[in-house]
Amino acid sequence: MNKIRAPFFTVNPKSYLYGDELLKVAKAADQLAEQYDIDIFFTAQHVDLFRIKSATKNLIVTAQHMDAISPGRGMGRILPDALAAAGTQAVFLNHAENPLTSHQLTKAVQKAKQLGLYSIVCADTLEEATFIATLHPDIMVCEPTELIGTGQTSDENYITATQYAINAISPNTLVLQAAGISTAKDVEYVIQNGAHGTGATSGIFAAPDPIIAMTEMIEALVKSRSLIS
Repeated sequence: MNKIRAPFFTVNPKSYLYGDELLKVAKAADQLAEQYDIDIFFTAQHVDLFRIKSATKNLIVTAQHMDAISPGRGMGRILPDALAAAGTQAVFLNHAENPLTSHQLTKAVQKAKQLGLYSIVCADTLEEATFIATLHPDIMVCEPTELIGTGQTSDENYITATQYAINAISPNTLVLQAAGISTAKDVEYVIQNGAHGTGATSGIFAAPDPIIAMTEMIEALVKSRSLIS
């Protein structure tokens, strides 16, 4: 696994977009990753992951979830080994819209490490972030659940406190601040406050032109690159 370069960006369409229309956005993101030499994590519906991986060369293709199971029983669940075989390179875990128990999350992070997948784990409160940091994921997404999709970013106290707590426990874990990111200024705000990366869903996919919105955010990220030590 290559070292993730900060600042990085995550494009997370959730269930807003899929198929041909999502592939157009993925190809545009792929060009931006090459043009600006940055790491872009691009999530998709599981059925689209192989297609996006096959059509791009610079994106870190990312699953939105997986179950900590091994080949065998598990009807209807997402098999990590199959994701890796399809070219998936990273996985989101414990998002507020698909939370895991502590036991499930621990097993899923371990499985990701075994398969060489980057683990991107979501945390709501400072207390939850502190626990998750003990699992030493590659990236932690810190976003208060009540701010998701609202266009309101986390305040400076939350950003600073979560980053400090995570660094004290797991200094190699990168921190992504993502709640309410809807404009280029929001991107600059969280990077200037010490985040290693950021990303967006509704700020991109609810915009009149998702590719333009994504491009503006990524260009703001690139401008802030000098702020990351």
